[in-house]
This record gives sequence, C-alpha cells and structure tokens, in this order.
Amino acid sequence: MLKRYLNLIDGKLRTALSGRELDVRCPSDGLPFAKIPASSAMDINAAVKAARAAVDDGEWSHLSAVGRGRLLTKLGDLVLDNLDDLTSIEAMDTGKPMREAEQDIRMTARYFEFYGGSADKIGGETLPYFNMFNAQVLREPHGVTGHIIPWNYPSQIFARTLAPALAMGNAVVLKPAEQACLTPIQLAVLAREAGFPKGSINVVSGTGAMAGAALARHRGIDFLSFTGSPKTGASVAAAAARNRIACSLELGGKSPQIVFEDARKEEYLHILVQGVIQNAGQTCSAGSRVLVQESMFGEVLDGLASRFEALTAGPHDEDPDLGALISNVQKKRVLRYLNLPDRPHLVAQGNVSPSAPAGGHYVRPTLFGPASEHSRLSQEEIFGPVLVCTSFKDERDAVRIANGTEYGLVAGIWTRDGDRQMRVAKALHCGQVFINSYGAGGGVELPFGGVGKSGHGREKGMAALHTFSRLKTVVHHHGL
Repeated sequence: MLKRYLNLIDGKLRTALSGRELDVRCPSDGLPFAKIPASSAMDINAAVKAARAAVDDGEWSHLSAVGRGRLLTKLGDLVLDNLDDLTSIEAMDTGKPMREAEQDIRMTARYFEFYGGSADKIGGETLPYFNMFNAQVLREPHGVTGHIIPWNYPSQIFARTLAPALAMGNAVVLKPAEQACLTPIQLAVLAREAGFPKGSINVVSGTGAMAGAALARHRGIDFLSFTGSPKTGASVAAAAARNRIACSLELGGKSPQIVFEDARKEEYLHILVQGVIQNAGQTCSAGSRVLVQESMFGEVLDGLASRFEALTAGPHDEDPDLGALISNVQKKRVLRYLNLPDRPHLVAQGNVSPSAPAGGHYVRPTLFGPASEHSRLSQEEIFGPVLVCTSFKDERDAVRIANGTEYGLVAGIWTRDGDRQMRVAKALHCGQVFINSYGAGGGVELPFGGVGKSGHGREKGMAALHTFSRLKTVVHHHGL
C-alpha cells in the first residue's frame, strides 16, 4: 500500500477535489512509493480564497511581527525534532545521498530560525521633508503570495521562499514540484502543529501544467515567487504581467569557477568537484564551468580527472558520492549532452555502483576538457554531474569568458592576489561571488539571485524580506 499525502488548505488536510492522485517514484529505483493529490485549478482557487481570508481579517492578519517570528522559530524546532523522518523522506523523494538530505533538512530549520528572528526587525523610515510635514515610508506585506518551487531542493526552497513571506505577514499558497514534494507537504503539517492560523499556509500538489499554471495566472495572487527553468519562468513572468503584479525569478545558471595560477591546489580541487556533483549536479548554482589559467591547465585537469575517476553514483541509502537524477526524463536529457557529436574531449568518468537498481536514474559523473567557450556544454545548463574545463590567458580573458553566457548567478574566484580578487569580483556579471571558496554552506544570510537568464529578485538574507514586502509612503501635514 502506497502512503498517501494530502494538501493543506485553510488549515485542513484535503484530497484533490477531483479525487485524482499522482504516483511519486523514488529516483534510486524508479518505483512508486507514495501518492499525492493531482490538484487542479479548483484546489488552487480554494487555497487562494483561504489565504485571502487569512490576510484580510483572519487571525493571521492580527498577529504581531513578534508573534509571527515565534511561530517560525517553533516550526524550525519541530523540523529538528523530526530530523530523521524528514531526512528519510527527502532522500527517497529526490534520490540524493542521506548525508545531503540531512544537510538540507538542517538548513530548512535554519531558514525558519533566521526569519523567526528577523520578523520584528524590518521596518520603514522617516524622511526629512518640509517642516510642516511628517513623511514616513512603511514596509507592508503584499497580501497573498504564490510560490512555485522545484524538485531539486524541495525542503530548502520551501523554507527559503515561504519563511520570509510569512515573516512579513503574507499568507502563502505554495505549489511544490510533482516529482519531489513530500517534504513540503510534511512541513505544512508541522506548521499546523506549530500553531500557524488557518489559511496562512496552503500547500497544493499537482502537475506544473495544471496546478502550477493555475496558481501563476490566478487573479487573487498579489506576488509570485518562482524557482525553475528559464522557459517556465518566462511563462510565469508573463502571467504575473497580465495580472499586473510583481514576481521574483530564480532560473538557474552556468556558473564559472576561475582558477588563477597562484591559487592553492590543496584548497580548490576538492571544492571544484563537490561544486558540480552535489545533488548529482542538479543545482542551479552548480560550478559547472572551470576556467583555468593556461600555464597550469594540464596540471589542474589531471587533478580533477583522478578525482572524477574515483566517484561513484549509487542508491540514496548507501550514502554514495552522488545519487540518481530525479527522473528518467532528466537522465535522458543529460545523456544527450554527453553524446553530442561535437562534444569536447572526454577526460574522465566516475562509476555507477554495482548495487544500483536497474530502474534508477544514474549518470556517471563526467569531466570534459579542454572545451571551447562557445560549445553547447560551456553555454547551456545541463543540470547533471558534468564539468567542463576551459583555459584562459590572463585576467581580462578570464572575465570575458566567465561573462560569456546568458546566465549570471554565481561565480568562484581562486587566487591569493587580493587586488585581483576585488577587480575580478566587481567585473563579473552575477549575483554572488565567492573568493577562495564556493557556496559557503548554504548561506541563509547571504542575498541570492541572478542577472540575465538567471532571473531577477533576491532571496535569502534580509533582502528576502524586502522582496516579500512593498513600500507605502505616508505624508502627514501637521502645520507649524
């Protein structure tokens, strides 16, 4: 018997109004292990209606910032109390190794902790104006925010977008990806246990084409948050524009890691590998391009090759170097890139565990190089464990190549030259730059987002509270 998960709408656990369900399959073996509601526009409409009632005059609308913060903090505590169960669900749902799933759940708790402590620390300002006036700028919630999140980090991105929205006083309708949505559903149940008022959090599962599209175009939404592919992001932005509301888009990247000849090999080699195999490369900020100064290109490529050859992909419960891809569709997509007729030289590949089930969606981690900066593997987001290496001549050349894609999300710089560190960081067209590191352990406190094809708007840190709020100017004429 497959376990059944339910939507949370208006504080109640519900099946889809149509009664239809979807199978949830484990990427490690391809077999179904749970069922979720196959929700439609009717379910989305019920969720939006509940959220609207919550912010208009429900219990949620009367809760103070301190009260909202305490609920978020309590939810973070409940996440840690249920760490083992949530970790198991996340690993089975996404196919990622158990240690990565546990890190994701701990980071999920950290988001609730951070925004629980931030809810009462964001305010407006008073502006200098004419003497007989008092001018204030207030920061207020949008109202009802719609959230469409992807399958690669379901628990983390649930918390990353939902927590700041709630901290600002919005009511949320969230649609997780049908490929991996069990932890968001379970987290919604924990939120109810924490005492969040009815309608403040609504989680509705279903396909992107049905439930996701219905949420994106719903006229009752005041702001949209989307994380996913550039193609779908463009559709979400168009839907928001038709309803004349703002949206934030986090759409992926082709992030470079730039290695200069003075960098310390013992510091960067391990991180270059981890930066592209984490979650089997299914990470928007994956360091999928390595740019190496030509004087040391061969040495770096050899070092990466030996590490790639030692990697093993396998079932999530064996805690391998990397797990399976999310689906057979994604596996086929990555394999098409690996088999391009004009692909660069294949330098090294890792292995798939002999114990990996035949129905699992495994791809060998693969290293290419030297690659032209214009090749498809250097320009397109593969979303798999594939690393492409390109050489550069000097600092100017490195910046040119790094900026030479449509994306602009994250970049890494490896050099001991302090002046060069700042020059290059300023010259790169992206939302985050890491110097002699990469990723920084999740960085809940660090504003995150991209430019160009990587999207717009910022998540994480205090900047997310600005994203999920709007400004109102109040001018009071009080006389002399």
